[in-house]
Amino acid sequence: MFTTLDRISWPGHPDKPNEDICGVSGDWAWVIDTSIFPGTAPVVHPKSDATWLASFADERLSALAPQAEDGPALLRHVMEEARTAYRALAPQERHDDFVSWPLGAMTLIRRNGNTLDAWTFGDTTAYLRQPDGSVLTLGDAPSLRDAESAKAAELMQASGSRPNDILSEPVFLAWLGERRERQKKSGVPAALLSLNPEAVSRLRHESAPCGEGTMILLTSDGFSALVDLYGAMDAKAMMEAASASGLEPLVRKAREIETKIDPDGKRYPRFKQSDDATAILLRAG
Repeated sequence: MFTTLDRISWPGHPDKPNEDICGVSGDWAWVIDTSIFPGTAPVVHPKSDATWLASFADERLSALAPQAEDGPALLRHVMEEARTAYRALAPQERHDDFVSWPLGAMTLIRRNGNTLDAWTFGDTTAYLRQPDGSVLTLGDAPSLRDAESAKAAELMQASGSRPNDILSEPVFLAWLGERRERQKKSGVPAALLSLNPEAVSRLRHESAPCGEGTMILLTSDGFSALVDLYGAMDAKAMMEAASASGLEPLVRKAREIETKIDPDGKRYPRFKQSDDATAILLRAG
């Protein structure tokens, strides 16, 4: 059983929908960070099908997790339901148009006795602080961040653009479109939360000790940027700050870096000035 100590989810831009979400149910918890190809018209949500996917997955996980025993099976079930629900509302031409589907990074955790299992798609992260003070980082976010930041720097330099503006530049749209088309033609599902249940075969799985009193912080990449992009602190310092003062000061620190210290993305290359920032802080037991 997890005790929720704090949670936060701030949109990256006040005029755009928040495409992140987090949740907890008994021995299970999760963070989800969705997206969709820029300019894709929504068909199942007033503003963003990515927001719809995040909300749908959160609702179904909340309902199904208490009876679940296996993380991949739980996610497969949720993704099958999401595909059925999407196709019931979307026009026929969007049913199998993978490029227009919403996608998501996510981390799903389950505590089983004194062990924590974590299943990860993409660049969400689980941080664990053990009772002895040691901190573990679970997930692919650090390596994925390095690659994304390098690509952002390359494309912004090529277009003479800056964060946020780069998302509408032809050079960015061409790169992203080619990437999705390659994925589609490969026949291999993207290792992301999506409307393709076969992607579950590509989940990253890790286990770690999780005794009574262990603290767990699940974050989207907009939150973990404090550690793996901005270098404002290390994982241990972030966990200490979260437990001492809560999550809001940490998001405010990220926003200060993004809007005052490096709004142009020259020091910390990125595709968005500020991303949706979501985290949930839990205690085991």
